[in-house]
Amino acid sequence: MNYPGRLAIQQRVLTPYRAALFDALAAACDGGVSVCAGRPRPVESIAVTDRLAAARFTPLDNLHLLRGPFYLCWQRGLLRWLQSENPSALVVEANPRYLSTPAAVRWMKRRGRPVLGWGLGAPAPSGPLSGLRLLRRKRFLLQFDAMLTYSRQGAQEYAALGFPAQRIFVAPNAASPAPTWPLPQRPAGFAGPPNLLFVGRLQARKRVDLLLAACAALPQALQPGLVIVGDGPERAELEALAQRIYPLARFAGAKHGAELAPYFRAADLFVLPGTGGLAVQEAMSHGLPVIMGRGDGTNDDLVRPGNGWQLGEESLPALTAALTEALSDAGRLRRMGAESYRIVAQEINLGQMVGAFILALSNLR
Repeated sequence: MNYPGRLAIQQRVLTPYRAALFDALAAACDGGVSVCAGRPRPVESIAVTDRLAAARFTPLDNLHLLRGPFYLCWQRGLLRWLQSENPSALVVEANPRYLSTPAAVRWMKRRGRPVLGWGLGAPAPSGPLSGLRLLRRKRFLLQFDAMLTYSRQGAQEYAALGFPAQRIFVAPNAASPAPTWPLPQRPAGFAGPPNLLFVGRLQARKRVDLLLAACAALPQALQPGLVIVGDGPERAELEALAQRIYPLARFAGAKHGAELAPYFRAADLFVLPGTGGLAVQEAMSHGLPVIMGRGDGTNDDLVRPGNGWQLGEESLPALTAALTEALSDAGRLRRMGAESYRIVAQEINLGQMVGAFILALSNLR
């Protein structure tokens, strides 16, 4: 099912991992897709792109105001972009910090065209002026004709704020299409020490230091081979730490695309103890169970008791306990890997995400 109109999508910044989604949406919208975005603040260290294969991209000028919990952004050129593209529907980030968004919503509403919000969710605010911030968030959200969110948790949070449940659509957060290869077959047991894999940028929030310490804390009979794929500002420090506490760790450097496949195939378990983790879905598509830190709710649908472990807390005891449980039963680990593959093949992939967008748009025609 295609959307017959032209879709416009507003982003604060355009990250490389979202390019595949917008190009796939362009193939599913008869009038095409246009995306606008600006640049991040230098301190954010966010990778961005201006390259889309099928969708059209228009750069905006992001004006960043204030900092921390008071951060605001004005996107100069947003209305000019709307006027030029003249879309049938508009998707915007559901973030009240973006001051130019309400004007874009009003522009669409004056022409009788729908606007969809898109966001992680809306957890209850805390701290100074939380009541006022909650009221402002409600007013901001209720201007949308529908809400797209990444997870069931996000849907529940929007509904709790009074957004009509029948107009909330879960578009599971995906960066990869469904696997086109069969489930990799691994031996029923471990042929020697099990192999752990980490893939990601080597920065403090990924907590690779915690992973090294947890491997070192395991009983010797369970201590695995550990391959760390990635590069980043913490690499030298982490390599020095590994030499001191876990010399079994091997640093493979940055790998991308097809270069990653041999590492996924050789692994028994994928571990991401910190935040983020675009590689999780790719690891699951290679039949790997997952241990990962608890995030913003988007991981709850992806990593479940049947295919992995979410750490209740970011601590050495929690990660050590999860590793001990995982590595103590090779047969169960294989079954969990098969469930990982099923989830990304059938439930959470780029095709399913595009389908949720088109379903939401079709319900507003």
